[in-house]
Amino acid sequence: MSRLAAAIATSRFGLGARPGEISDAAGDPRGWLEAQIRPGAAVVSGEGLLSTQEVFAARIADASMAGPREAGEPDEEARRAIQQRIQREAREGLQKEVEARTRHAASTPASFAERWLRFWANHFTVAARNAQMIGLVGPYEREAIRPHVFGRFSGLLGNAVFHPGMLVFLDAARSIGPSTIPAQRRDAGLNENLAREILELHTLGVGSGYTQEDIVEFAKALTGWTVSGPQTARLAAAGRGGRAPELANEPGRVLFVAPLHEPGARTVLGKVHGGEGKLQAASILDVLAVHPATARLIATKLARHFVADVPPESAIAKLEASFLSSGGDLAVLARAVIHLDEAWQPEQQKFKTPEELLVSAARAAGAQAAFGGAQRQVYASLAQAPFSAPSPAGWADDTAAWSGADAVKKRLEWANAVSRRMVRGLSPTDFLDQALGEMAGQRTRQAVARAESAEQGFTLALMSPEFQRR
Repeated sequence: MSRLAAAIATSRFGLGARPGEISDAAGDPRGWLEAQIRPGAAVVSGEGLLSTQEVFAARIADASMAGPREAGEPDEEARRAIQQRIQREAREGLQKEVEARTRHAASTPASFAERWLRFWANHFTVAARNAQMIGLVGPYEREAIRPHVFGRFSGLLGNAVFHPGMLVFLDAARSIGPSTIPAQRRDAGLNENLAREILELHTLGVGSGYTQEDIVEFAKALTGWTVSGPQTARLAAAGRGGRAPELANEPGRVLFVAPLHEPGARTVLGKVHGGEGKLQAASILDVLAVHPATARLIATKLARHFVADVPPESAIAKLEASFLSSGGDLAVLARAVIHLDEAWQPEQQKFKTPEELLVSAARAAGAQAAFGGAQRQVYASLAQAPFSAPSPAGWADDTAAWSGADAVKKRLEWANAVSRRMVRGLSPTDFLDQALGEMAGQRTRQAVARAESAEQGFTLALMSPEFQRR
């Protein structure tokens, strides 16, 4: 039973077993997972990758080169070439982020910590939906999410909300109090996107009792929080009746600009948040972070992720109680997930998303075998490119979203390609033992053993129900 539990630990709680990892976990599968719950376990090196501030600084420098022509500046053709270079460099930067993220997932010994990180990154999704966001998605995950996934939910929530990636993604960086001078002078105003998604997706959830008025009031509380740069300086100057050049000196820094904030107290969920405008949004987030509806939403999503698409009420209730009793301590909550008996049942309830499938193959057989040196194309072919969730709700976490006939056909095409690249000297039955251990059933073992060729055997192993599920 311990070897079956070890296989479950590496594949259901982790991202898939690396060679020898099932044996490593066999002595104490739950203890093996708990050892990964530690500060910094999900942090990765940003070496060779740009920080948020570097992205903004480069963007401003490039914009000055590609902007309207003045005397002595490049002609139209030269400016187009500069813009094309900027776009190319942005795409290359995103590709580096994807490769670094995949490399870490494929090699980390703390794959539960990485799965835990990816759950929260999906919960607080930002996506490279346009040129403005392409450079921010990677720094956002590295700076706002990774360092905080074993802290308190309130801290993770605050770091996610008050990061340039989220403020830009949900248009809050351009939201201005409707009665302020900058709003009246520039025909700008309130944007409710961030407030709505925090209430609907990040904390309370749909049907939890908040109203449209709560959304509007919360959006007003968030006004003033923006990202420094030339445009921010111009808006602030309009409100101050003068210049505010200091706001352009450190581009990409989140700051509170009082002239953009809607004055007055805010009432959200029946509670009045007055005082200094700079503190209003944080005060509301503090209430939301420990709200019973938030505990219920988070518990349900975690149970769905680790147990089943329709999780049992018993699992949800245990996680809900853990969240509430600990005040949203995510390390405590992670231990509660590990000790859910419902998550250790032998039957595999969860169908791997494409990214989970690819990472588990990379962990078992190597990234070269899983991707063939074409990560971007492989991710795209299976319809789950990193940093490109279709909406602020993130990627779907249920079988129906990923198991359609065309999707399964694409998985088979991928498996056929991988089987031709599998490590020489490794037999398909050895691969099953290495990747799945006791999770591989007798029927799958027989089918793989009777394959007409090693290539076919690897394809059968990769397409087996046990490898496609976790």
